[in-house]
Amino acid sequence: MDNITIRSIEPRDNAAIASIIRESLVEFGAARPGTVYYDTDTDRLSHVFQIARGGYFIVEHNGNILGGAGIYPTPGLGDTTCELVKMYLTAAARGRGLGRALIERCIALAQQNGYSQIYLETMPELTLAIPLYEKTGFRKLSAPMGQSGHFGCGIWMVKEI
Repeated sequence: MDNITIRSIEPRDNAAIASIIRESLVEFGAARPGTVYYDTDTDRLSHVFQIARGGYFIVEHNGNILGGAGIYPTPGLGDTTCELVKMYLTAAARGRGLGRALIERCIALAQQNGYSQIYLETMPELTLAIPLYEKTGFRKLSAPMGQSGHFGCGIWMVKEI
């Protein structure tokens, strides 16, 4: 795909990225309580990510939003670990290397902010994401870290950076 841009989230992106997140969860049968589907912050991500040591990236093609991902200083993770959060792409954008590009952007931001680990939570239904996380160096954990509040996730992973 030509004309791909990865940039920081802006208020004008909130509705589009919330829609992509929720549509993806419905598509994979994972729209349940305890996930970002029901998290009210999903509708105001540009505001949520106005936080020290965090950030959220939007990927777009010719002005159309295709997805996004971010890092967040989740409570309980300590000063050296951030969480990779809300990484979702439209169905048409998957399989084109955009997920990997978003992860790389998030890793770079995490390193700039002094983190040495990135943690993530996901669900078994997100069958396309898990292999990507593994290919980019994330390893599975036996229990969650921190207090994300997303009790609907049953897979936890971490990556040293």
